[in-house]
Amino acid sequence: MLHCAVLDDYQDVARRFGDWGKLAGQVEPQVFTDHIDDRAALAAALADAGIVIAMRERTPFDRALFERLPKLRLLVTTGMKNASIDLKAAADRGVTVCGTGASPGPTAELTWGLIHALMRQIPREFANFQHAGKWQLTVGRELAGRRLGVIGLGRLGSRVARVGLAFDMQVSAWSKNLTPERCAEIGVAHAGSLDELLRTSDIASIHLVLSDRTRGLIGARELGLMQPHALLINTSRGPIVDEAALIAALKEKRIAGAGIDVFDREPLPRDHPFRSLDNIVATPHLGYVTEETYRIYFQEAVEDIAAWLAGKPVRVIGA
Repeated sequence: MLHCAVLDDYQDVARRFGDWGKLAGQVEPQVFTDHIDDRAALAAALADAGIVIAMRERTPFDRALFERLPKLRLLVTTGMKNASIDLKAAADRGVTVCGTGASPGPTAELTWGLIHALMRQIPREFANFQHAGKWQLTVGRELAGRRLGVIGLGRLGSRVARVGLAFDMQVSAWSKNLTPERCAEIGVAHAGSLDELLRTSDIASIHLVLSDRTRGLIGARELGLMQPHALLINTSRGPIVDEAALIAALKEKRIAGAGIDVFDREPLPRDHPFRSLDNIVATPHLGYVTEETYRIYFQEAVEDIAAWLAGKPVRVIGA
């Protein structure tokens, strides 16, 4: 029987959402609910695994790790893109990499949760209400009439933009290859540059894929363009924003606040500055963490394994 390791299943739900009965007698799943950061410990934990299911980009699979896993033959990632997997190394080691479907909805919804939390001071007022016994200490801000800048107008960004329009916001968008025609399709303005978008937006929300081109896209200079009352929202990938520069901007109150769901290092260390700032609303990378999405992930992961066992792999991701 093949051993299948399911990594980073923090809520221990892989067995509930996946129909593992389809693999009975062929595959035995072992679920890891804690993240294994140490690479030697990770290699030891996966030593007997012929199959691994990786949750998004929580655990990187680089060449060095593949070389320490001689029994690995199938790597399934949730979603069809995973920048933390060295696909060339996988191919060189004879490891098939497959993906699953995903929904763009949950992350766009969480984006608006962070925006509302910041604009209406919901976490602070809840803490006052629940723990301090206090009543109505802050004054919130409305969305209507304010400027929303969407950085990246793909599947996620366009959803966020449409919600902004529904709130009667003035919405503009920018990305390197974004055209005015694409903006017109969504009904938003085309920002001539990232600088222009940051200068004019009350809320700037990032919806880009992490790549060499987008890594560090928002640094100290870019944050310096933002207005003192402005908010920065990042539900895409942590390294798109220079973390040290953002911490400095928040500490010095050069921007009003930030809503963050993604980080340079995950899980976030307990002593990280983000945990103590009073002008940030942060969540532990919850963008895609919903019942509906997890059902897609783990049902299709089981399908990937069954198809691979039958010699007809599906949803293969190539180098």
